[in-house]
Amino acid sequence: MAETLVIALGGNAITRPGEPGTIPQQFEHTAETLNRLKPLFESDARIVITHGNGPQIGNILIRSEEGERRVPRLPLDTCVSDSQGGMGYMIQRVACEMFRRENIARGAVTLITQVLVNEGDPNMVHPSKPIGPFYGRDEIEGIRAERAHWELGEVEPGRWRRLVASPRPLRILEEGAIACLLDAGIVVIACGGGGIPVAWEGGRLVGVEGVIDKDLASALLARGLRAHKLIILTSVERVAIRFGRRDREWLGAISVAQARQYLDAGEFPPGSMGPKIEAAIEFVSRGGGECIITSAEQAVRAIRGQGGTHIVAS
Repeated sequence: MAETLVIALGGNAITRPGEPGTIPQQFEHTAETLNRLKPLFESDARIVITHGNGPQIGNILIRSEEGERRVPRLPLDTCVSDSQGGMGYMIQRVACEMFRRENIARGAVTLITQVLVNEGDPNMVHPSKPIGPFYGRDEIEGIRAERAHWELGEVEPGRWRRLVASPRPLRILEEGAIACLLDAGIVVIACGGGGIPVAWEGGRLVGVEGVIDKDLASALLARGLRAHKLIILTSVERVAIRFGRRDREWLGAISVAQARQYLDAGEFPPGSMGPKIEAAIEFVSRGGGECIITSAEQAVRAIRGQGGTHIVAS
């Protein structure tokens, strides 16, 4: 049976630090990323692409808040759905162009994906998910004065971002539809931005004011699809312990138990590598094959066992 791969695109796969993140720039970087994955599309692997939306969802919220005098404010779940559609269209269009150019007999489909969460999740009252642009020391006081309703957090030394609630994903509601599309040979773009957070209230689905972590949602989807590999793409080729120090150590293959020990020891910060390691542990410890964390540039080599950090059962 062909391998099922869930590939989670990190923010740098679509936007670059220090850039304004214009639409042409996002299309350009998306094309660069998908071109690096071309050997996977040429294979018989069943492929799902997920993606983050941190910068984009922040921009959508700013536009919504700035326009409140003229149009109704968009709730956060609707902002996530908007980013899913817009970013999914971009990935889908670039993929279709490549498939045609390279004579790859595949199609691509974006599936607007709802993810069930618990409105009583403790994370709903403790905002922790960074979204939108970074702000420096010279900007932060002005931002606090102008947007007093924002929760801001120092996500890196001297750099702040807006924080919103991030409930844990419980179930991917469109999982069955995703599986059917994979069976038809379609590349599926799903769980964009972690998925749209929804909850059941009586017999109704209601949107939830939060943003789900993309890596945790990807791990949940990969488990549901019984994927062979969860590939999390980020800005570095491998995960490191003692990162930023002269004695840092790049990790090759590690067990779930080792990954958990490093996580508990504080080696992987919550706003950086932490959610990726947590997602890897969730996937592999519950029956997944392996999780690979690497860069887009090294993804194909890492899947072939020639790079990246591999989290395995033992």
